Amino acid sequence: MSLYNVLGFYPHNISYYKLALMHKSVMHRNAKGKPVNNERLEFLGDAILDAIVGDIVYRHFPGKREGFLTNTRSKLVQRETLNKLAKEMGINELILSSGHSLSHNSYMGGNAFEALVGALYLDRGYDVCMKFMQKRILAKLINIDKVAYKEVNFKSKLIEWSQKNKVKINFDPLQQDKDKNGSPVFVFRVMLEGVEGCTGNGYSKKESQQLASKLTLEKLRREPQFIDKVFAAKANRTKMEEEPVEDVPSTENKTDFIISSDNDTDDSKKHVTAFKTKVYDENQSADNDRHEAVIEQNENHNDDEFDLSDISAKAKTREEIIASAEAEAFANNDDEK
Repeated sequence: MSLYNVLGFYPHNISYYKLALMHKSVMHRNAKGKPVNNERLEFLGDAILDAIVGDIVYRHFPGKREGFLTNTRSKLVQRETLNKLAKEMGINELILSSGHSLSHNSYMGGNAFEALVGALYLDRGYDVCMKFMQKRILAKLINIDKVAYKEVNFKSKLIEWSQKNKVKINFDPLQQDKDKNGSPVFVFRVMLEGVEGCTGNGYSKKESQQLASKLTLEKLRREPQFIDKVFAAKANRTKMEEEPVEDVPSTENKTDFIISSDNDTDDSKKHVTAFKTKVYDENQSADNDRHEAVIEQNENHNDDEFDLSDISAKAKTREEIIASAEAEAFANNDDEK
């Protein structure tokens, strides 16, 4: 693979392009002892790419709102896109590095692509950079319309899926460290109903969560047993949440506080309140009430033949009670004769 095959033309100043393909892992230094690598050209190329792609997107989608244009530009210049471009164009084969392969989320190829754009800008200027992106990249390698309407926010897609299926989702941080070059590395894992999903590594929290979400979505699609495990955990959780902790209160409107008067011919009972308080009308007296209370008490014995005519509310002495009993006994004897 030659640089001409990548660019489509011969460069004027080859030194720019050599520097663009020099990774910092080589630890090359100049005559003054300062490190020499492609990081400065990468910075410049990143800015040029933003301007060029923004210009192309603006002209390609007339009438589209700012949010759509920003999102489309982000998709075109994101590290995943540039990594794939670098691989397709053969840039990875030209990178001068220490030879040690970095992790799966390394952006060595994408960074080199940006550095090459920076070198091209210094060597040929903005217009040549624009033609390179239009004719070499967008015309042959990228379908801009397909990219614009492609959903790449895997975290949003996973959250939307979990909400539709009422599945509890969490993004658990597992690790925050630094790689050998001192760059921060984050590790997150997706949890669905407490069931472990996939983990993702990245140089930012957003990046690691995006990767973890993408891998989890792929796992959900290809592993039915994983989905079964998630929904079984969901069923257990919802069952526990729905189990009643006590009896359901009755909605019956009880009226046991009302004293029934059915089949009751005693007018005195109809005037007893719920608190057993006697209600008097104008024709009753306290003495009559006491007399009726005695009658009511004796009626409770259910003795229909019991004579109540000689019962008085007035208390009797012991002698009076004996005399009354003897008189009744004599009277009964006389009747029998």
